[in-house]
Amino acid sequence: MSATQTTRMSMWRSRVGASAATAALVLVGTLAATTPAQAATYPTWADVAAARQSEAATKAKIAEITALITGLQTEVERTQADAEAKGTLYQEADQKFQEQALKTDELQTQADEAQSLAEESIARAGEMVAQLYRGGNGDVTTTLFVNAAQADDLLYSYGMADKFTEQTSGIYETALQDQNSAQSLTDQANVAKEIREELRIEAEAAFAAAQEAAIAAADALEAQEAYQNQLQAQLVVLTERRQATEADYAAGVRAAAAAAAAAAAALGPGQVSASGWARPAAGRITSSFGYRGNIDGVGSNHLGTDLGTGCGGNIYAAASGTVSFSGWSGIYGNLIEVDHGGGITTVYGHIQNGGRLVATGASVGVGQNIAKAGATGVATGCHLHFGVKVNGVVTNPVGFMRDRGVTLG
Repeated sequence: MSATQTTRMSMWRSRVGASAATAALVLVGTLAATTPAQAATYPTWADVAAARQSEAATKAKIAEITALITGLQTEVERTQADAEAKGTLYQEADQKFQEQALKTDELQTQADEAQSLAEESIARAGEMVAQLYRGGNGDVTTTLFVNAAQADDLLYSYGMADKFTEQTSGIYETALQDQNSAQSLTDQANVAKEIREELRIEAEAAFAAAQEAAIAAADALEAQEAYQNQLQAQLVVLTERRQATEADYAAGVRAAAAAAAAAAAALGPGQVSASGWARPAAGRITSSFGYRGNIDGVGSNHLGTDLGTGCGGNIYAAASGTVSFSGWSGIYGNLIEVDHGGGITTVYGHIQNGGRLVATGASVGVGQNIAKAGATGVATGCHLHFGVKVNGVVTNPVGFMRDRGVTLG
């Protein structure tokens, strides 16, 4: 590698290191600032009944319940904002890692091809030298390339420098150039691998923070859903002096649950292939995997395949697995990742608000309806961004799914 290339690579690595350190500080600081509060204690129906015995107790209980309802909403908003911020950091870190992974693979391929060419050039030069030199001692080919700096003196000592120059027509010089090119590309590929590893660590740290924040947001929402309706019903009893009972409230809860179950039962699963993989959504392919230009004319790598699923369209788990992430993820908006084991993960992006039907840590079955399509994040219309990662690195979903008997689009 040249001095200029070495300097450029050093500057590049310094910027990456600074970026990783900054991101780590942001994540640690944010985590420290978002320690969940102690769980609140919620009044029972017996507490409400007792409070109705006096005006003062009623007013106190109304104030308590009102504060609890406000606290639930505030906690939902806080955890949701925190999850969105960390999800965006994760998306940005993962984008950098995936871009670098693709670049590293490309450099390694170029280095391998250059090395192969160098070996061919060396072999051709060696054959020419062997033809010119018969009867001498030693392996001239090896000597030339091991002692490249002394090649001129060596050839002169054999009394054939002029003849070699005339007959090889630059074969020797070409071989040296090819060998230097191969070494330069190999050096660049090795540096790129180190940068890729640094970005992988940064992305994994961002993912862990985003995952924790998503779980906290889901817990806050679950607490709100579990207690807010009851608190509001209790508030009505106290403020309107109604004779509603806990039994009335429980009956309403059962009716709502039955309605939700009936709605869920009406959802059909994704079509499952003989290999046990399902088509994740309907719709034609609107944007393919790979390099593309964005609306500002700046090129980037599209890390998945977009399917033109209509707004609210069902999104299905492509295979059985565990939800490793369910939350906000920057340009991909509401996003779900499912870990299928064996190093394989599928990604579902741009889900509509309120359309994530599974939480982090949930087990899902193949073809299970896990989300509703939307246009959250950076999107010009409702669609599903479907991605596939193998050992943490993105791959073309079309070919991956085709190998498993599923056609996208």
